[in-house]
Amino acid sequence: MFESLFLSHSALQAVIVISLICAVGLFFGKVRVWGVSLGVTFVFFAGIVAGHFGVSIDEKMLLFAESFGLVLFVYSLGVQVGPGFMSSFREGGVKLNAIGMGVILLGTAMVVVMSRCFDLPLPDMMGVLCGATTNTPALGATQQTLAQMGEPTAAPAMSCAVTYPLGVVGVIIAIMLMRKLWVRECDMAAPHPEHVNNTFIATLRVQNPGVFGRDMHSVAEFAKVPFVISRLWRNGEVILPSNDTVLMEGDRVLVVSSRKDMEVMEVMIGRREDIDWNNDNVDWTHLDRKLTSRQIIITRPEINGKRLGALRLRNSYGINISRIYRSGVVLLATPDLMLQMGDCVVVVGEERAVMKVEKVLGNAEKELNEPNLTSIYIGIALGLILGSLPLSLPGAALPVRLGLAGGPVVVGILIGCYGPRLHLVTYATRSANLMLRGFGLSLYLACLGLNAGSGFFSMAISATGAMWVGLGFLVTLLPVLLMGVAAMRLWKVDFSSVCGMLCGAMANPMALNYANESVDGDHASVAYATVYPLSMFARVLLAQVVLMVFM
Repeated sequence: MFESLFLSHSALQAVIVISLICAVGLFFGKVRVWGVSLGVTFVFFAGIVAGHFGVSIDEKMLLFAESFGLVLFVYSLGVQVGPGFMSSFREGGVKLNAIGMGVILLGTAMVVVMSRCFDLPLPDMMGVLCGATTNTPALGATQQTLAQMGEPTAAPAMSCAVTYPLGVVGVIIAIMLMRKLWVRECDMAAPHPEHVNNTFIATLRVQNPGVFGRDMHSVAEFAKVPFVISRLWRNGEVILPSNDTVLMEGDRVLVVSSRKDMEVMEVMIGRREDIDWNNDNVDWTHLDRKLTSRQIIITRPEINGKRLGALRLRNSYGINISRIYRSGVVLLATPDLMLQMGDCVVVVGEERAVMKVEKVLGNAEKELNEPNLTSIYIGIALGLILGSLPLSLPGAALPVRLGLAGGPVVVGILIGCYGPRLHLVTYATRSANLMLRGFGLSLYLACLGLNAGSGFFSMAISATGAMWVGLGFLVTLLPVLLMGVAAMRLWKVDFSSVCGMLCGAMANPMALNYANESVDGDHASVAYATVYPLSMFARVLLAQVVLMVFM
């Protein structure tokens, strides 16, 4: 019984072994040492230990589970970062991504030079690079490329496993050194003013003679900044404004805009009253007797991908939409805003009209709990097709392919960004996305560790293993320190954003957690999200190009 369940190769045995490795790895991954935990990455080492003690599964099952786990992980990651990928290049995103690419190119160049200088096989050094940068998708791309070239794939996994631990802590050490030796007071970022770039609500008194007698449409054209007026008070009565509503002296209007644009609205309309509409204690539902305000969730698939103005809700039902909540971000309800499944729309109007709009938009929260498996399977299939297409590059002996790691992540980013425009429902709850990512990554790491475990410890204590560790630590530390200091001194990037950028370029969420605990504000997290997608894609592609060109 024991032998058939744990030792004899079968589909049942493979599932049991992988499940136990994942469970043990996730359990011990929560343990913190000096404030740092490996999280799901510990599954990798649990697989190594199991492989060291002779545990194995059928080779075809191992290959399938490893490939499927990698595809699930990178695709769900791409879908998550997709919606904010294009916008990440605004507000300094180009600069951060350029510096992040400098980190990547410098580390890759170091590995190629070390391979030639120390006469070490390039596949081994590519594994060192993947471990030093804690980048498992790049390791997957490396193994896929070697398999395509007819070369053994075990060596990169071994060198990656040996160098991975110092790769995790190396970025943290670099951040500590920068803060101790090079960070000055002027390098620390000022905290973000509240509501500067988010939706801001204020009451304005109409005092500018230039807008007296003008309708809302002409006022909007004159303002040239996005805003919404959701309510108008006149002579003690509340009015639901439309494009034809005329402003009169003494009117009070409830304006929704960004805080920076609110100054323009004050100049154009009149002074702002001292009423705080932006705290969570405002009872919007019972603000007026005549009008009600309700949050309605878009759950009808036919609304997905349509522009707000195309629904003509104001003209058809006599309501206003003041703002929209999407993934924790408050958006201004402009006519050209493209709606997505899961958006929470704030509707203002009479009770009967709001109820009719509710039927149009759906507001059936139970439907959001149903996973959109169709879009997931379509995305994975398209990603694998894209990953298998050959791309000819000058100087490469063989055509480059994005492979299992690159193709799905590119398609995931594109679907996450543009899927709603094609009326493809990409919405998933945050917990569902994290579940898919965690399942895929743990499955991949368990198989990867199991495959590398048989010779890990003997290699780790050998002279070759020690050289891998030393070279890997240099690949982790030097690019991070050089580009981090250059970013602060030459490009005047604040230290918090530098930390997030470096963690994103090195694909190191554990270091990001340390950075968030060490610096104030959310600059580090924002920079990480800005740099991570392009950096991950670049590392996956570079891993293949280097092997094609230099082997």
